[in-house]
Amino acid sequence: MISIKNNIDCCGCNACGDVCAHGAITFKTDIEGFWYPVVDETKCVDCRLCERVCPELHIGELKKNDNNPPVTVAAINKNMAVRWDSTSGGAFSALAEVMYEQGGYVSGAVYDENFLVHNFVSDKPEDLSRLRSSKYLQSNAEGLYARIRELLRNGKKVLACGTPCQMAALRLFLHKDYDNLVIVDFICRGVNSPKVYRKYLDSLERKYGGKVVYVKAKNKELGWRNLTRKVVFDNGKVYYGVKMDDNFRRGYHTNVFCRPSCYTCQYKGFPRIADITIADYWGIEKINKNLDNNIGTSMILLNSKKGENFFGQVKDKIEWEYTTFESILPGNVALTKPIEPAKIDRRQFFEDLDKGTFDEVVSKYFPLKTNADLSFRQKLKGILKPYYGLYQYLGFSPKAYINFLKLNYRKNTESDWMSGHVIYTMPSSTFDIHPSAKIIIKASLLYGKNPVKGMRIPTCLRMEANTTLEIHDGPLTRYGTIPYNLRYGAYIEIVNSGRLTIGQGAANVGLTIMCAKEVTIGNGVRIGRNVSIRDWNGSHVIINDHYRNHAPVRIEDHVWLCTGCTIMPGVTVGEGSVVAANATVTKDVPPHSLVGGSPAKVIKENIEWY
Repeated sequence: MISIKNNIDCCGCNACGDVCAHGAITFKTDIEGFWYPVVDETKCVDCRLCERVCPELHIGELKKNDNNPPVTVAAINKNMAVRWDSTSGGAFSALAEVMYEQGGYVSGAVYDENFLVHNFVSDKPEDLSRLRSSKYLQSNAEGLYARIRELLRNGKKVLACGTPCQMAALRLFLHKDYDNLVIVDFICRGVNSPKVYRKYLDSLERKYGGKVVYVKAKNKELGWRNLTRKVVFDNGKVYYGVKMDDNFRRGYHTNVFCRPSCYTCQYKGFPRIADITIADYWGIEKINKNLDNNIGTSMILLNSKKGENFFGQVKDKIEWEYTTFESILPGNVALTKPIEPAKIDRRQFFEDLDKGTFDEVVSKYFPLKTNADLSFRQKLKGILKPYYGLYQYLGFSPKAYINFLKLNYRKNTESDWMSGHVIYTMPSSTFDIHPSAKIIIKASLLYGKNPVKGMRIPTCLRMEANTTLEIHDGPLTRYGTIPYNLRYGAYIEIVNSGRLTIGQGAANVGLTIMCAKEVTIGNGVRIGRNVSIRDWNGSHVIINDHYRNHAPVRIEDHVWLCTGCTIMPGVTVGEGSVVAANATVTKDVPPHSLVGGSPAKVIKENIEWY
């Protein structure tokens, strides 16, 4: 009979409840929000089946598999929409799609209406969007094991995916290996308290004044590596919690509210118990940049011959390469080691949570660090950062430093070197700036960046009297806080009291800007090679009642201007749009549109790009 004397001895897999034919086992949730089995001794016949399916009691016999170490693969889903919506590179979706195509069933974790999680078995491909993506809290698996056994006994194929402890429990529950079953687990750092998660969402609902209608735990709009949690509310408001700025993630990564058994997890290391293990491929940028563009890359471990065979059926849906086993270890510590318990009074934490709000326990137990909390080393790093920036971007070129001083410390330039609000001038940079021209620098810019050693193609800036250039910062993007990268060969001319405003972003080689009135380039705008933007056609005119010789140009946020395109006077390019290579834009581009041709026309509407 199952008897839990210490909470660390129960992983909460729910298998004991499924195996009990007499209904003697139910699950009771404790103050922490985790469930534990409770046995009704009046119904128990002491058959001990519950003990036989408990993975905590049988880890020694479970840890065996064909491949030790496993075969290691880096992969991305060929379907970009699937990859975009996935936690990593879309490996789970590719595995699930193949199983659905074979008429099989797929199990995984889904949110309920309160954004708590339970395991779910489906033979409908349309359910994949719910099953996809990690949820980062413990899922209730009651009924899962019995349902999978029923399907297998009826000859149905099943792809079962869950935490390593759940999948270990499935192995024990089934008593034998089924040819029509593929077991998939993932690298699990630890499962968080559903109670804490709901309290966290409640705190966001109070702050944003609406009910949560959508959660994505690792949204990629700001990049895979930013670990962003996106939460959408029914009033249209949206929350983006980035890295450790997000209160729930900070509590998770300081190990405050994981299940007690996670701190002594027995499912780490090798051999793996599942046929296939999936995870984020942290460190892929050092191994294969073709499989990394900060949208997520999957690591796949093929632990068994069955796993290898099934992977062979999935290859057409992914781009993949074998990698070395050693390459995965530095970025995936959770593969081999349990987390350390937080150094807090855990009981008091949950008592405080019951009495108050999530925000209150955050401020008491894991507050966001301020400058005063920084170590001496961190403070010293902040002091030295501006000096390192100079060396990093200007190197040892005397000319670059002379240009830097001339441009940033002229009378009508507003700059702040210690805050990094400067223009870093490369050795080949040139400029002709009238004394009355005003330069306002609110964010850093690399002026004429040249990655090719020895090449000296100049970057030119000309500003006539009473003109203005403003460089400003904006909201966080997937590129972080790096300077605006204006590559070599650019020619920017501001005349006739014109004003050029540039937000965060980057421009490849050969950019031309002719500004005589007003050109505004928003945040997150990416500009390809040899792009031309102009709000003035000079002294030449066409005698036509529709002709505009000069008119403001506005490039709104998150626009992609592809190689060789031209933006003509009076044009507004709407937010989120893409202008195709060599297009000539003569009229406004609707938001979230792809345009191409000369003159440019809308090719596709309602697009997303990254």
